[in-house]
Amino acid sequence: MKVVLSDNQYGKAETRVVRVVRSSDGDAIQDMNVSIALAGDFDSAHLSGDNSNIVPTDTQKNTVFAFAGDSAPGEIEDFGLRLARHFVKEFASVYRARVSVEEYSWSRLDAHDFVRQGGEKRLAMVTCTDDAEWVVGGLSDLVVLKTSGSEFHGYIKDRYTTLEETSDRILATSVVARWRYSVTSAQWKTLHEDIRRLLLDTFAATHSLSLQQTLFAMGEAVLQAKREVAEIRMSMPNKHHFAVDLSPFGTANRNEVFFAADRPYGLIEGAVTRDDAPDAGFAW
Repeated sequence: MKVVLSDNQYGKAETRVVRVVRSSDGDAIQDMNVSIALAGDFDSAHLSGDNSNIVPTDTQKNTVFAFAGDSAPGEIEDFGLRLARHFVKEFASVYRARVSVEEYSWSRLDAHDFVRQGGEKRLAMVTCTDDAEWVVGGLSDLVVLKTSGSEFHGYIKDRYTTLEETSDRILATSVVARWRYSVTSAQWKTLHEDIRRLLLDTFAATHSLSLQQTLFAMGEAVLQAKREVAEIRMSMPNKHHFAVDLSPFGTANRNEVFFAADRPYGLIEGAVTRDDAPDAGFAW
């Protein structure tokens, strides 16, 4: 038997950089968590400890800070592209660079004071090689809930089934959505805001017979409206809300009082893709 080195990559994960953009009209904040993964000619480091082809992860961290200092990062997709292109072009041993960015949103209270906008994060993942580039946008921790307009029935039942069918339930989830663009240059912020609005509008408008149905409807709405998006992948945990039995207290529960269970939970995941979508390559 021969043991060989297979796929490998390495990089600096979760470099947290906060960039303050100064202006006479008041400051602005860009708050990002940047992760880098490099793939390339690194076999000698694994097999013999020869680090001559290795770009230290500390150097990668410093590069993030330096790029943020050279100019305002701008849209996270463009910042990721600049970083990924740098590593591929600067170092012959690097064949592929992937930069993932999480952005946290802040709102300005006045010229120099800010408030964090909840837990939702904007996402971007950029991958560059010598001859191709891919951009993936996204969001996470988008928490949504509907108090009516959701059913769940007609499922398989066996001797272990205790869940009762319902035609009126709370449907709640925390959406993680990532979409693969078919372009590498765009008005990223406008596209992101439009896609987010489409996801929310479709969640609200869909009379749901299952979270799976809702996931597909949300993805379909994005692809129908935005030709720049080739594919969207979503992960949606079912944040269960169970009606509480109030009869021991002499009170009827008219589908108004619920116990919000955090675990275990159903996890619904799926990808919705155009039938003419370009090949995903190294996008994911």
